[in-house]
Amino acid sequence: MLTIRLPDAHRDRLAAMAEERGMSMEKLVEELLVRALAEHDTEMLFRMRATRGDSGRGLKLLAELDRLHVPTNI
Repeated sequence: MLTIRLPDAHRDRLAAMAEERGMSMEKLVEELLVRALAEHDTEMLFRMRATRGDSGRGLKLLAELDRLHVPTNI
């Protein structure tokens, strides 16, 4: 278990977002964290590939990063 302190305004916005999506705030925060971690991992992999000079793989990773930024629950 992890306790996170947030300003009331952020908490209220997260609660509203969770309600709009029909999920608990805990599930929403978990989903957002998973997305952030996936984005971070993709960026780190891209940076590693960039140092090797593999531009084709780098472009594929950028496309994947762009895909991660597309909202799934609109």
